Amino acid sequence: MNSFEIFLAAQTSGAAGWIAERASLSGVDGAGAAALYLALKIVFGVAAIGVVMCFAALSVVVERKVAGFIQGRFGPNSTYIPYLMLVPVVGKTLRRLGLMQLVADGLKFLFKEEPLPGHVNKFWYTLAPIISLSPVLICACVVPFGVFEHGGKATALAAANFDLSLLFITVLGSLGVYGAVLAGWSSNSKFSYLGGIRAGAQMISYELVMALSLAPVLMWIAPRVSSPFNLFEIGMSQSGMWNIFAQPLSALLFLLALFAETNRQPFDMAESETDLVSGFHTEYGSFKFGLFFVGEYGHMVVGSSVFICVFLGAWSPLPGLSWPLEWGAWCGVLSFLTFILKILAMIFFFVWVRWTLPRFRYDHVMNLSWGKLLPLALANFAAYMVLACFIK
Repeated sequence: MNSFEIFLAAQTSGAAGWIAERASLSGVDGAGAAALYLALKIVFGVAAIGVVMCFAALSVVVERKVAGFIQGRFGPNSTYIPYLMLVPVVGKTLRRLGLMQLVADGLKFLFKEEPLPGHVNKFWYTLAPIISLSPVLICACVVPFGVFEHGGKATALAAANFDLSLLFITVLGSLGVYGAVLAGWSSNSKFSYLGGIRAGAQMISYELVMALSLAPVLMWIAPRVSSPFNLFEIGMSQSGMWNIFAQPLSALLFLLALFAETNRQPFDMAESETDLVSGFHTEYGSFKFGLFFVGEYGHMVVGSSVFICVFLGAWSPLPGLSWPLEWGAWCGVLSFLTFILKILAMIFFFVWVRWTLPRFRYDHVMNLSWGKLLPLALANFAAYMVLACFIK
């Protein structure tokens, strides 16, 4: 076994390893194939980030279009680029769909004046939006967007696939709240400070519920998989029945905690404009505010991806149905498209709930977590512990 074979055997590489292995078989030496593998891992990581960022940007348009549909009015349909409007059919179609709003919002955030208030702590004030967005970009690299066949076995279509990917993404994803807390503290504003405190308290409250909702799922699938903390293996274990049918209470608890951790209405206590102006980002504008904006939608996309992998059958199109690995590249394409459609459905659900339910009161949000959801999650966990003992 040469050095590259030893290197490749130690990886859960996915598509990058498959391409590098093909290069090695084509005559490329071990060092060259290893360099190609590392380069491809970077490319796939950037691609995964690109998918999440594209969905985060598209979610802005979806938010406005769905809001218009629910409220019986038009969404964005007037923004246009003059030269693009000269292209027959294309220009008018993009304008009617509101997709040119993406360009308008991006240019607005990029070229607006960048305010830096004199009363803020400048270092932490500038760093807070970066801390808010960074966990999203890292978590995107461990999301398995599909499956394909490699070496006669199923392989994850992910930039990084390792045994503790579920633990990694839940822990790292929760770090985004530090951006909100730092923004509230560094702004030296009572509205921002209260928003940051609310964000931290809400994260602690609902993180417990989220963790306890995942524990019964891991106990349920543990006998059937080698690594129950691996998102890809969790997805593969649902080729028959989806976990949402086997664990409906866990799915509901996780979904409620996901709404709270992404600060989505009716749980948007950290940004409640009715009493906090804009909450923790009251003193922000222009590009810094845009980072918070994209970070929130990015967290929504990554959180939806985890929910899909754990409860909605991952890339399985229907319960009891999965794409055959024998279809080769078509299996990878179809599984990827299936996963993307499920993310779109989750985004629509997030927006639908926002424009349907009123915002909760802050004490109600806290009481819902500590007084209702946490005892329910503990009871659900204990019940499955007893069930697991009887099954064993």
